[in-house]
Amino acid sequence: MATSSHAQQQLVQVDRLSRLYGDTLAVNQVSFELKRGEVLGFLGPNGAGKSTSMQMITGNLAPTAGQITINGFDLIDQPIEAKSCIGYLPENPPVYRELTVIEYLSYCARLHRVPASSLRSSLDDAMQQCGLEQVAKRLIGNLSKGFQQRVGIAQAIIHQPPVVILDEPTVGLDPIQIREIRKLIKALGNDRSVILSTHILPEVQSICDRVQIIRRGELIYHATIDELSQRGRGNSLTVAFRQAPAEHRLLQLAGLQSLNALDQHRFQIQFEQDDFAEQLVLQSVENNWGLFELIPDNTSLEQIFVELTTDEHPDLSTDAEQAA
Repeated sequence: MATSSHAQQQLVQVDRLSRLYGDTLAVNQVSFELKRGEVLGFLGPNGAGKSTSMQMITGNLAPTAGQITINGFDLIDQPIEAKSCIGYLPENPPVYRELTVIEYLSYCARLHRVPASSLRSSLDDAMQQCGLEQVAKRLIGNLSKGFQQRVGIAQAIIHQPPVVILDEPTVGLDPIQIREIRKLIKALGNDRSVILSTHILPEVQSICDRVQIIRRGELIYHATIDELSQRGRGNSLTVAFRQAPAEHRLLQLAGLQSLNALDQHRFQIQFEQDDFAEQLVLQSVENNWGLFELIPDNTSLEQIFVELTTDEHPDLSTDAEQAA
């Protein structure tokens, strides 16, 4: 990602954003910022408030409280200027199946007030970025789901907005299509701010720079991908020895918390010292234990997500929460 002062420009500022559906608080005091050149993964289980938040940030739903600033423009006070800086792909792409790709994108460009003098170049740029040149004259209804998603992304960037917001862009795609769309999204983040709303953790890990997790309308976690990955590295090892020592010998190792024998050669070890693995290797060499396996037991990102978004007594979802 770019690191110049231009790249670090703050493009999205969300301050204490809230939304009520009747008596139900679907989004509660959500705040975050996003710089140019960053891709933010907006995570949460179904009904957590992701789509409601995206609808408010794109100006399609009025917030009950809070402020949204896009590229320096207040979304409430300066809606035309702010919305002109946003490209939005909802979960269901708003494509017209009876139009060709070029016809549809030309229509979208006019909706976004792209000047006639730059219409051709804007169309060429959007189609080139989204890999649509070979299907420009084909009916959208005859394209695969993956290409229809590409058309949806192209309409979101046709006016070259600095902020792109994508809601579940890979739902319903096959693995090859998913990989292609993810590559496209990552490229879009080189010189824009991109918000990716999804509940697919591997997608966030492969695309995003930062992640925030929403639960029951509230942001409960906000970190870089590296920080989220670091959280998954627990202090646990699975080890195996050709000449396994007696358990009491292993229990004497400094920093060892617990020991579980999996079989006569293999053990699972919990430890508390950062250099424990190094010390274990040294002891094995000195005592001829024949250490031949040492595997860190990492907690998956999926497990972390479940840990953060569930509890022992989850509330029953209301209709309003499901709509969120």
